[in-house]
Parts: sequence; structure tokens; C-alpha cells
Amino acid sequence: MSERVNVEKKSSTPATRDGVAAAKADAALPALGPNEMLRWAWTQLTSMRTALFLLLLLAVAAVPGSLFPQRPANPSVVTQYIKDNPDYGKLLDTLQLYDVYSSAWFSAIYLLLFISLIGCVVPRAIAHYKAMRSQPPRTPKRLSRLPEYGTLVIPARAGIPASDAIHGAAGLLKKRGYRVEVRDDDGARPSLGAERGFLKEVGNLVFHTSLIGVLVSVAIGGLFGYSGQRILVEGDTFVNTLVGYDQFTPGTNFQSSQLQPYSIQLDKFDITFDRESEGKFGQPIDFSAAVTTRENPDAPARQETLKVNDPVTLGGTSIYLTGNGYAPVVTIRDGAGNVAMQGPVVAKLQGDNYYSSVVIKVPDAAPDQLGFAGFFLPTAFITDEGVSFSGDPELFNPQLTLNSYYGDLGLDDGAPQNVFELDVKDLTPLNARNLDAGGITLSPGTSYTLPDGKGSISFDGVKRYIGVDIHHNPGQLYALIFALLAVAGLILSLYVNRRRVWIRTGTHEDGRTMVEYGLLARGEDHRLAGEAAALRKLLTEEWQLDPDQGPPRPSQETPGSPGDNSTGAAATTGPATTPAGPTGPEKDQ
Repeated sequence: MSERVNVEKKSSTPATRDGVAAAKADAALPALGPNEMLRWAWTQLTSMRTALFLLLLLAVAAVPGSLFPQRPANPSVVTQYIKDNPDYGKLLDTLQLYDVYSSAWFSAIYLLLFISLIGCVVPRAIAHYKAMRSQPPRTPKRLSRLPEYGTLVIPARAGIPASDAIHGAAGLLKKRGYRVEVRDDDGARPSLGAERGFLKEVGNLVFHTSLIGVLVSVAIGGLFGYSGQRILVEGDTFVNTLVGYDQFTPGTNFQSSQLQPYSIQLDKFDITFDRESEGKFGQPIDFSAAVTTRENPDAPARQETLKVNDPVTLGGTSIYLTGNGYAPVVTIRDGAGNVAMQGPVVAKLQGDNYYSSVVIKVPDAAPDQLGFAGFFLPTAFITDEGVSFSGDPELFNPQLTLNSYYGDLGLDDGAPQNVFELDVKDLTPLNARNLDAGGITLSPGTSYTLPDGKGSISFDGVKRYIGVDIHHNPGQLYALIFALLAVAGLILSLYVNRRRVWIRTGTHEDGRTMVEYGLLARGEDHRLAGEAAALRKLLTEEWQLDPDQGPPRPSQETPGSPGDNSTGAAATTGPATTPAGPTGPEKDQ
């Protein structure tokens, strides 16, 4: 080898080097045609490096979804955000940063990752299938070059020839889960090749296939799922129709026929407050909603309990308890004495001890529409300065304090309004603390007559209400299954090791059977030495050998060296003394 290199160096004269340089300068690279360019692009896209990069890019692309308000979740917040930030709010909308998860750029990353994973998994699965059906690699000529190597000697009196020894070793390896092939069992130097650990690559393929499954499941949920919110006051019934939702967010391919006609009625809502600890006195510690459900109009009613993190499942949807509060029951009569509005009014929580804001809009009042805005206190206390506050979340001293207005509420033109806000810029005040009539303060069972003959309002009682989130995600279960499979596949790929074992036997001239074995791992395997020790122990017990023959010789020593742990005859003439051939185990991997 060194002589050939020296000859090449001597022949590399300046003239020759100039000729090679000129040839390189004149050489023209072949142009890539459309087919070659597509093949190159497909190779780059389906590489594992690209898949990992796209996975990281997808995580980074999801960050704006948590930084900016999202239109599918709350479009009114997005509209207000654009108004509050006119300089860059519209630019963000142009970049689809308010619709991140349905944007063109996020979808492009998603689809590229999907294609890349498929392009990675399918060829690897085909190659692994062929590898599983193929025979173990041929036996190396020099087993001593393997990382784990050892020799054993079977005495002549044991009567175990080389062929029987190799078949006995094959049986032991099969019991340990190896795929074994015996070679030249009728010759003078029989050997075997064994391999196991195919589950490592299977786990790797399961992991990547499960990632594809998760992506598909999430896509199915986004296309065919829907979600909505509804507030239920005690005694109210929700029917699963589009008009029954307070807020509804459909999937991209949602069809109204997907809605199952189930119903749920809130019978009673109970809250348990902390009455023992000093630091958290009065804090809610348990919520429980008793509901009556029907799968369809003809189904029998069922009594169920809805609790936090314990949803009720109906018609393929999950109903979660997400909020609660009080709903004062009021009756409002107009100037003609007719009942213009009657029923509970949802009070929006604003502070501690269930301090809540109240807005009442009465568009059917005559001769003028009426509006009320104020607050509700479950347990009213008044400071020395005359300021009311809630001292406890329970209904010990409920109080309803309101200001009243009349005029055009702006509901007749069809423009949507927030039910928890009252725009008073076009209304005329009737009652307020800064007016002669003063504000309206009501306790349960009391009423108040509005000034100027505009009507009256009475406070009839208090009910509780709950807020529920309703989710239908047809891909949710599949996403969970694929996620668990991905974890299982990852565990397999991390803890299962791909190993190969070769054993060669031969008969010494004095009748002893000489055995040598070697182990090789594909990749790093810190447990390979333990596997070698376990294999040696099994072989020793199988042939009833002396366990004190000595530990296996280090792989850097050659057979017959002073470090050989076998007997002298075995070290000099046994199978371990076979000279190395032109190919070693490196080529057999």
C-alpha cells in the first residue's frame, strides 16, 4: 500500500498536474433536467434532517397563535385589538397572524411536514421489511476483531462434536430471541450467524408513523369538528342546534347535519365555599351541577352530574363546566303597565366575593326602550363613605343596584351588540347617583317605579347559572391513540438494541471441540458486554463446562496470544487461530 502511494507521488510531475488541472477546467458538469431536479427536490424533502427542521419550524410557527388574539376563538377581541393598534394591527391581519392555525403559511408547513414524514417512513419500512426477511450477515473470518470476543473448549470426553455444538448454540440463541442461520453444519468448521433487535427499527417506524397519524387526526378535528359556548340558568334547557349556542365556532368542512339533537337541562347548581381556613376563607372549593340529559327527543331522560374536569358526553360531544355566577330574576313593566321583560339576567363576574356587573336591555318597552346598568352583590355591605361592596359569595344579603336609561338601544338595525355592555351615548338617563331621582337599589321582593312614568322594575329573586364549553372533535381519540403509540415506539427505539452474534466451532486433533464467538452492535450499546457474559454463561451451562475457564479474552488480543484464556492447545491450533481474510466484520455490518 505504502509503495503504491510512493509511486503515485513520484509520477505526479508538474506536467501531469498541469494536464489534470486543464482537464478539470475543460470538464462540463451535466445539466439537470426537470426529472433530475424533481428527484433532487424529493430527496431533500424526504430526508430526516428536513423532517426534523419542519417539525421545529411548525413549533415556531405556532408561537404567534399565543402572542396575538385569534379570530376563531374571539373575533370581537381581534376587532378591538386592531382598533387599539391602528399602526400595525391591519398589517398583522394581512399576514394572517389572527388566524395562525388556518393561515396559508402554517398550512404549507403542516403539509410539507406531512409529506416529508411519509417520504421518510415508507422507504425505511420497505427496507426494514427486506432486512427482516433476509439472512443474518455471513460469519467474519476473524471474530477476534469484534468488540466482544471469547473462546470456549469442550473436552473430548464430553462427546460433543462441532456440528452438535453449533446446533446447541443455535437453540440457545433462538430462545433468547435471535434469528439464527447455521452454516456448513456438515463441514469441519461449522458456524452460525444470529441477529436480533429488529424491534428497535420497528419502534422508530412506529414513532414516525404515529406522528403522521397525529397530524391526520388533528387535521380531521380541524376540518370536521366544532366548538361552542352556552350559559345555562337553573331551569334552562339547551338543545344542540345552531340557534341554541351563545357562541359557535365551526370547523372548515362543518355541516349542520353533524349536530346530534341531544338536550341538557340544568336542574340545580351547588357551590361549596371554604369556611375554615383564614387565608382562603370564602373561596369556592367544589362545584357540582345536577343536569338532566337526553340523547335524542325520544330517548329516556338521565340524571347526571357535571363537575369541573369531569365532562358529560352526549352525541359525540364533550360538555365541560367552565364558569358560574348569579342571575337576578327581574320583572320590568313599561309605561303602559305591560310586562316588557321577565326572567333571569346573567350577571358577569367582576371582582371578589362574586361582585358582578348587570346589564338589562328592554327593546319591547313602550313608548321608549329601556336600559339598565349596575351591579349585583350576593352579600351587600356599605362602608362609612356609602360605597357598597360584596362581603361574602353566598346569598346572605343580595342587593341589585342599577342606573336606568331610555331611548334607542340600537338593536333594531340588526347590528350585533355585547349583551354585557350598554352603550349609553344615545340614551337619556333616568336614574343615577348624580341625578335627583338617585340610583335604584333593590332587595329580593322589592320594586321601583321609574321617573316620568317610564315603567317599573321589581327584583323577584336569584338563580345560579353555569357556563359550559361544548366540543366535538372526531379526531381527538385517534390523536390520543397515535400519541400513545408514538411514546411506545420511542421507548422501543431507545431501549431495544440491534445485535449480531457469530459462533464458529471446530474439532482439535486431540478430539476437543473448540468454540469461538463474537458480538457486534449496530450503533452504541453499553449493554453488549453484559450480553456477551450472559451468552458465555449459557454456553457453559449447556455443555457443562468448567465456569472457571476464565473470562473472555479482550478483543484486541489475537488468538494464541499470551492473553488467551483457553488451554495451550486450543490457543495454537483451534478455530481462533484462523488468519484474517481480506474482508473483516466492518464490511459485514
